[in-house]
Amino acid sequence: MLYIVTALKSEAQAFVDKYRLGKKRVDAFTIFQNENITLIVSGIGVERSRSATEFLIKKFALKSRDIFINVGICGACKTHEIGRLLKIGSIIYKERNYILDRNAVCSITCVDEEMSEHLHDIADMESFGFYEATKEIKNRHIYKVVSDHFEPDMVTKDGTKKLILNAIDTIVKEVTK
Repeated sequence: MLYIVTALKSEAQAFVDKYRLGKKRVDAFTIFQNENITLIVSGIGVERSRSATEFLIKKFALKSRDIFINVGICGACKTHEIGRLLKIGSIIYKERNYILDRNAVCSITCVDEEMSEHLHDIADMESFGFYEATKEIKNRHIYKVVSDHFEPDMVTKDGTKKLILNAIDTIVKEVTK
C-alpha cells in the first residue's frame, strides 16, 4: 500500500483525481482511498502532520513493503524554479539536522510559520512531523514541489493542484521502483 500524507486538500486533490480515490471521514481525518493508495490530509503544521501520520500508522495494518510519502509544496529561493520536484534527504528543525535519506541531496528547513522572506534555501511547515511519526518505517520519503519564492500570497489552490499533478508520475515511479 502507498500511504500519502499531504497538508492541503489542494495537494491531495491531484492524487484524488488521478487515481480516482474515494473519500471518507475516519475519526477526525479525511481519508481518500482505492485498493493501492491511502491518502490523508493533515492540515498545516508539524503537529498536524505528525498526528495524521501517526493515525495512519495505528489505524491500518501495515506491512513491511508499505511505502509512506509526504508530498506537498514548499517555498524556496530563486535558484529553484517554480514547479521543481525536490526529493528531501534531510530536515532542519529548530536548528537540528535530521537525516531522512542519505541518497537525496536536498535539505529542507521546517518552520512553524509561513515565510515571506528568504531566510532558508527550501522551507515547509510539515516535514518534521512526518519524519518524527515515521521513524520506525523503512520505506519513507518526502517530496516537495517548489510553489513560490517565499511569496505565500502568490500560491493558489488551483496552482497547487497543478504543481502536484505535474509531479505525481515521477514521485510514484521513484517510490515504487
